[in-house]
Amino acid sequence: MKALITAGGRGTRLRPITHTENKHLIPIANKPMIHYAIEAVISAGICEIGVVVNPETEKEIKTALGDGRRWGAHISYILQEKPAGLAHAVQSAQDFIKKDPFVFYLGDNVIVGGIQQFVKAFHDSRSNGHFVLSRVKDPQRFGVAELKDGRIIGIKEKPRKPKTPFAVTGIYIYDEHIFEAIRVIKPSRRGELEISDANQYLIEHGFTVTYSEVTGWWKDTGQPEDLLEANRFVLDQIVESPSGPTVLGMVDAKSDLRGKVIIEKGAKIIHSQIRGPAIIGKGTIIDHSYIGPYTAVSEDCVIRNSELEYSIILERCRITDIDVRIEKSLLGREVVLYQGKIRPRTQKFITGDQSQIELS
Repeated sequence: MKALITAGGRGTRLRPITHTENKHLIPIANKPMIHYAIEAVISAGICEIGVVVNPETEKEIKTALGDGRRWGAHISYILQEKPAGLAHAVQSAQDFIKKDPFVFYLGDNVIVGGIQQFVKAFHDSRSNGHFVLSRVKDPQRFGVAELKDGRIIGIKEKPRKPKTPFAVTGIYIYDEHIFEAIRVIKPSRRGELEISDANQYLIEHGFTVTYSEVTGWWKDTGQPEDLLEANRFVLDQIVESPSGPTVLGMVDAKSDLRGKVIIEKGAKIIHSQIRGPAIIGKGTIIDHSYIGPYTAVSEDCVIRNSELEYSIILERCRITDIDVRIEKSLLGREVVLYQGKIRPRTQKFITGDQSQIELS
């Protein structure tokens, strides 16, 4: 069995961060989100992995992942020349897949508990397609499965009036018949080959289509609030050491760390409070500040005289003398926030396209 992981897409709902970075490399708990997909398929015993890339970020993804040796796997790269849909991404990988069964895993999905049980269900049922479903509050954002008597009888992409709360997650398992389906389907109104249409073809033409329901936790990280929620959940999975927080950097005597806290190598905590679950990246300085739960601060940041909570801070940010707590925030690389000293006090912003700022 092989795995096919998507790492293309433009990440429009995560702009402006994705103007300069592939969304699959945005860190969750200080680890690129696509790493979770790679680790999931390897844990299921799959070591032959294809990664679908686009021309704009192909080099960035290849640099970040390499050839897979660090995971004991082999990674091949499949170029999807244009954003023509998920089914087109699968079609682009046919020479890599050949006739092998494969897991199709959308690289911006995070699932806790692994995928071993889904792979087993696919093999046990001898199905042609096996879909992983999750009960969600907003199914209209996803492809939605219609169920009857324990069977999938239909799939509708982003329906205005969903018939069930079961979203088709970004984890599919197929045999070679999926390529037959993709050859037959037509582009949708948005000009893409939809994976939901290919799935519907399998259902309507008598192929064996089965499903499993996620019993743990799953998140499609398509929007900023999804990233924050995924970060919260992954941080919550930190196993607290009996000896307390994991400290690989320096923490002075005036600082106080409580709960599930990781201080990475080279980080310095000076006269500050850290409340876990939280992770502080390599080389970061936290000085006279408060870092609250569910916060991931990446490498080489400086935070002085400020408070943060439930946030993701990317590399080389500087946050200084902010007199209101920062919450539910996602800061891209090298963002600078500071308290102005000149009176009259005013608010000054230098922002990129599609930035979001909320003032209180």
